[in-house]
Amino acid sequence: MNRREALSAVTIIMGGTIIGAEAFLTGCSPRKKNVEGPLLTEKDINLLNEVGETILPHTNSSPGAKEANVGEFMKTFINDCYTDKEQKIFVDGLSKLNLASDMQYAKGFTQLDARQKEELLLALEKEAAETRKQNHPDIHYYTMIKQLTLTGFLTSEVGATKALRHVAVPGRYEGCIPLQPGVKAWG
Repeated sequence: MNRREALSAVTIIMGGTIIGAEAFLTGCSPRKKNVEGPLLTEKDINLLNEVGETILPHTNSSPGAKEANVGEFMKTFINDCYTDKEQKIFVDGLSKLNLASDMQYAKGFTQLDARQKEELLLALEKEAAETRKQNHPDIHYYTMIKQLTLTGFLTSEVGATKALRHVAVPGRYEGCIPLQPGVKAWG
């Protein structure tokens, strides 16, 4: 191979690397949103924290979803991971939740007492189950809220260290450890 052929080969390799890297990094850029401004307001985040606290309440042995700030987790998750269609279902669902609360109790969800909140969410749970039974193509907004509450709580520092057993530096690997009744699961 002479010098001219070597330079030509290096140029092709370098050019392919630069063009390939550009194509690869373009796929990493955030997708454009159809919605201007934030999807969820601070009021929505407080509502989601209240809903989350009703789903996973604070107990003597475990913190609640509000302590893990699941509302902020949900905001980030739906902004970054949900499609436009899923975002619309979620945001419209928050309005439906407050509307259901107003119609049933003449108050917003955050003003309800614990029993009323639980009753309303149980009714939404049944509604979501009916939606699944009917093989509806879209997921119910309450199902989204519940899934994100559990994910946000169990992956938070509070949930992983205070609700689950957590060992920062574990010992040796043991593939099968029986779980004793009354003992927390591993985080």
